[in-house]
Amino acid sequence: MYKKLSKSAVLSTVVAAAAMTAVSLTPASAASAPLCGARIAVHFDLAAGQTPENVALVPGGALAVTFAKGRQIAEVSPKGAVRVLATLPEPADGGVHTPALGFPLTVGITRAADGTLYFLYATGTSDLTGVWRLRPGGRPERIASLPATGLPNGLALDPVTGMLYVSDSVLGTIWRVPRTGGTPTAWSTAPELAAEGFLGVNGLRLRDGSVWATNLDKGTVLRIPIRRDGSAGETRTVATGLTGIDDFAFTGNGNQLLATLDAPNEVVLVQPDGSHSTVLTAADGLQNPTSVAVRGDTVYVLSAAYVTAEDPNLTVAHLGR
Repeated sequence: MYKKLSKSAVLSTVVAAAAMTAVSLTPASAASAPLCGARIAVHFDLAAGQTPENVALVPGGALAVTFAKGRQIAEVSPKGAVRVLATLPEPADGGVHTPALGFPLTVGITRAADGTLYFLYATGTSDLTGVWRLRPGGRPERIASLPATGLPNGLALDPVTGMLYVSDSVLGTIWRVPRTGGTPTAWSTAPELAAEGFLGVNGLRLRDGSVWATNLDKGTVLRIPIRRDGSAGETRTVATGLTGIDDFAFTGNGNQLLATLDAPNEVVLVQPDGSHSTVLTAADGLQNPTSVAVRGDTVYVLSAAYVTAEDPNLTVAHLGR
């Protein structure tokens, strides 16, 4: 999440970040190997708050997405039809005290094997901020509260232990919460997670017995082993120089991953050794890309158009092997 339009200082930070990244990364004019055939598959409704923030794969080819400004959970069909599954209640104060951003937003989302969706809601109020659950055909319910002074952002589920991991971009913390609900535990507060002026730890994934995360302000990809007792191991920096990094997804080729760079309107391919190259740009339709998912040879990139304010969309590309 690299937001927003509400304060000129934030916009200035975004513009500066874009300029920095333009120098640090090799630009691509269109989809670059191993991606090809990029196209915009869905145009979302900006006026309705359909700013896609995060995504989870649904069997059969659909996607579950969070619309940040709409405070909604929606499903996008393989043919591009958008169906709103739930709208979260607006906080009494309108969300003006939401840390760093000043408006309430639905953020990270993940899906369990039984079809239950778990997602995050940040409002700056203690009655709504936290981890929420939406069972198939049910109504959204909060299962764990999180500090109103923080900004829960990325979310990942360990299907073996049933633990949810939550990144807090303001408090520089990764929380752990049972999927059944309950009191969150501060799993890691490593200094590598901290913000440096805006937002820190952001995207979150589980892989090979570790929690992988990004830090937006520091432009890094991090890996934290999960010890046998469930505690956090030593944080290791896997990649650097990724200014404005938001969310990411593994390609299925070892620890190779694709990451979105929000302000620069880019997707980069990050190799296990930390080297990276640009594979999608604004020329492919990206407008402040916030999240990415990979299903087989198909790559889905969600753009929220937070700063461009033009065309929030879903861009689809083919992943060569």
